[in-house]
Amino acid sequence: MSEEHRCGVVAIAGRPNVGKSTLLNRLLGAKIAIVTPKPQTTRDCILGILTGPGSQILFQDIPGIHQPPKPLNRRMMAVADAALADADVVLVMTDASKAAHCLQEDKLVLDRVRDAGKPTVLAINKIDLLDKPSLLPLMEAYGIQAGFDTIIPISAVTGDGLDELVAEVVKRLPVGPALYPEDELSDRSLRFLATEIVREKLTLNTRKEIPYSTAVTIDTFTEPEPPLAVTIEMTIHVERSSQKAIVIGRGGSMLKKIGTEARIDLEGLMERKVMLKLFVRVDEEWASSDAALRRLLDE
Repeated sequence: MSEEHRCGVVAIAGRPNVGKSTLLNRLLGAKIAIVTPKPQTTRDCILGILTGPGSQILFQDIPGIHQPPKPLNRRMMAVADAALADADVVLVMTDASKAAHCLQEDKLVLDRVRDAGKPTVLAINKIDLLDKPSLLPLMEAYGIQAGFDTIIPISAVTGDGLDELVAEVVKRLPVGPALYPEDELSDRSLRFLATEIVREKLTLNTRKEIPYSTAVTIDTFTEPEPPLAVTIEMTIHVERSSQKAIVIGRGGSMLKKIGTEARIDLEGLMERKVMLKLFVRVDEEWASSDAALRRLLDE
């Protein structure tokens, strides 16, 4: 191996819903992080491993940086701060489709990243949605006011600019050997990815208030030798009986829809048949204390 091989941790930082998870999935060519149009979907760090000629980038998709009003949000920001502290490089993302206000809205992100004191690269995402004459002034504003010297316009959806972005990130990584096999895409277990897939389908299918009041845990995960199906039983935790009724739906229709969509994704992930059973439980205190959060989210 060449002594110039580079390997390091890159934290993907930004406001909620700027496209961090979409970028990670696009770079890896696989669905590792869940994606929804609702902010604060990512609750934990998701590691995505991108191995290329002469480099291995360990991308950390961290929760969107925001003011934390509740215990769950405070937990998310503690996760984000720890990831920034451990990173070799920080990849800051912003949303070009909100060009008129994004520098102001990014102030909290920029302050957190500045405090971390790491090499940074700025990716201006969603340029496919931006009026092109607005791009250059936006880049100049981030260069002058925020101090970025490396700014790459990208679209995580179309893939525009991603080769250049990866090249700029690799330049800033420390020299070192790869830490994972070249065919590995994440260090997350199938159990974790399965709960995330169910949470994604839950988020996409339910009303606005439901996703922030739910957690998903695994009761059983049985993985027999093929061709037998993987059998998974999970519990969706909600805070109120009214939320349970919404998640279940009339005659169980919503829970069936969530389960069917999740099962299809799980079978694609595992490349085999999956039998998925979902249950809904009212757990009023799950999001209101640090102890309950550890019980449900740190398993």
